Amino acid sequence: MKQIITHVTHYRYTAPVNYSIQTLRLTPRDDEHQRLLRWHIDAPGALEKQVDAYGNITHTLTLNHPHTDIELRVVGQVLVAPLTRGVLGSEDSRLPVHAYCVQTPLTQADDTIHAFVRGVLPNGLTTSDDILTLATAINDRVAYEPGTTDVTTAADQVLAMGHGVCQDHAHLFLACVRGLSVPARYVSGYLYTATEHAASHAWADVWLPDIGWTSVDITNRQFASDCHCRLAVGRDYDSAAPVRGVRTGGGEESMEVSVQVQAQPQQ
Repeated sequence: MKQIITHVTHYRYTAPVNYSIQTLRLTPRDDEHQRLLRWHIDAPGALEKQVDAYGNITHTLTLNHPHTDIELRVVGQVLVAPLTRGVLGSEDSRLPVHAYCVQTPLTQADDTIHAFVRGVLPNGLTTSDDILTLATAINDRVAYEPGTTDVTTAADQVLAMGHGVCQDHAHLFLACVRGLSVPARYVSGYLYTATEHAASHAWADVWLPDIGWTSVDITNRQFASDCHCRLAVGRDYDSAAPVRGVRTGGGEESMEVSVQVQAQPQQ
């Protein structure tokens, strides 16, 4: 499937920002099953490109003059091939898979999470069917409800509240899987969908020894396939977020994000 993507992020500040630096993970990964046809990032300054420790394509934007807004506009086309039960092919893998067993503040598994995952998977997670079983159980337990959480909401809070969005589903899923000592990672990207869920999306990958990385969309209870365009992977949202940065000055910040994904079936 050819995905045609437009992604605009606009920051506004109530006072001038004297200095800002942002890390942009706004270029899709160059993996075996997805290929960039064209891609352009329009930013208010020069971009320094590199590949991070997770194999993500990143750009650094530095602004050292006063500014009251930043607009980042991305337009491009990506050809994404279908996946069989979510199984990924080869990729730029710079970390050992067990680096993805490390829990983070957003994906820490407490006693409640351990009890939940043991109840869902009493024999552990060893197969692709187990991955879907856990994704379905999380979706049943945590209702999709925008506006009730933010990027700082941790997995234990998500389970306790019982509602959240795709990043919350992913963080809880990661906490459960890593709680079973199985490597798993966060995925940020885009989703072509006719439902009300946002085109900007998050899901997860799980490492199974005999299969490799298997990608699962927890929110939609299915394996990821050609409707999913991968931007970045990491241990959690903080290490895979499309835009992260720091600034000096600026007063209060507001942000508007607009994402459109159109699809053209592969000929």
